[in-house]
Amino acid sequence: MGGIGLDTLGRLGRSAATLAALLALGACGGVDSPVVATRTAPVEAPAAPAGDGTVLGTGSVKVALILPLSGPGAAVGAGLRNAATLALDESQSPDLKILVKDDRSTPEGAREAAAAALAEGAELVIGPLFAATVQSAAATARPAGKPVIAFSTDASVAARGVYLLSFLPQTEVDRIIDETTAAGRRSFVALIPETTYGSVVEAQFREAVARRGGRVVAIERYPAGNPAAAIGRVASLIAGPAPQADALFLPDTPEGLAAAGAALTRAGFNPARVKPVGTAVWNDPRVFALPAFQGGWFAAADPAGFSGFSQRYRARFGSDPVRVATLAYDAVSLAAALNRQYGSQRFADATLTNPSGFAGVDGTFRFRPEGTSDRTLAVFEIRGNGATIASPAPRALGPSGT
Repeated sequence: MGGIGLDTLGRLGRSAATLAALLALGACGGVDSPVVATRTAPVEAPAAPAGDGTVLGTGSVKVALILPLSGPGAAVGAGLRNAATLALDESQSPDLKILVKDDRSTPEGAREAAAAALAEGAELVIGPLFAATVQSAAATARPAGKPVIAFSTDASVAARGVYLLSFLPQTEVDRIIDETTAAGRRSFVALIPETTYGSVVEAQFREAVARRGGRVVAIERYPAGNPAAAIGRVASLIAGPAPQADALFLPDTPEGLAAAGAALTRAGFNPARVKPVGTAVWNDPRVFALPAFQGGWFAAADPAGFSGFSQRYRARFGSDPVRVATLAYDAVSLAAALNRQYGSQRFADATLTNPSGFAGVDGTFRFRPEGTSDRTLAVFEIRGNGATIASPAPRALGPSGT
């Protein structure tokens, strides 16, 4: 059975890196990873009005939209709200009424917002953004039997009925390891920063390599921003005339990769011999200029859809969208599509976890029964101060759990 089509938009020119500044705001709400697929330059979204009492649309089916419209996350929340408005405008006869609620960038605010929305008849909660606010909203919505489609990148808050429509680092790790092993490179050395993000990707890296029949030669952790000693410990495995690995996994920020690149070059690392591979955090011009990563691969969302979405957003609101705005657009578009096709079962868990998935701005995605999500991702190759698609994002997702 095919997925339900959301509006897939445009073709893109440029892709870039992390949204660390954005999700650092998660300090008020949780331990969200600083990584998303790509970003544009930070842009302040137009200020949104206070959420409580704001309604988008006039349909009969009520859906809550819980966002940080005040507090530290307000600028991002405003961009997400605008994207939801755009999705409602572009949906065909959506029959939705979106109840916009401000969680004030706090767990207590999220709890109050969810309770208010449910009291007004919301059948589905879209949002919040941060891990702790998702937990609070879900603790209110799930006992009432209402599902949540949230935007946190912290997979620990996912659960049955609490689905994460976000750029999860686990999916990026799976994609890059799949592509690397398919190319015949099966012996890995990993250099991983001692951060929350590093711990998440290490666990997924081990699992992905084992699933693909690969071999982990060595894993070295290092203090964030200081990889030189760790590189020294594995230099004999990845440098010289007879390296013992054929791929180097190094999932760090552009700042960390700059330090790692210099240390790798000093150690005699040759990226033509041992393929450097990473996650979407590599998607930054600063990384593209590093000699140690020329020919390297990383996994990220195909940026094509974001360009068209950005053009429509700018035409509607007069400013550039924050990178995660597509999440709100896709969530509202999905709600409208499910309402049209599934009637009273529109937001049932079985409907939301359709294994064929759904087509969104950033590619095909699906929700797993345990609440995490899969995405189709492209693999990019770094060459000459730029990155080009080496392996396009698949049109469809493979069997779940593989």
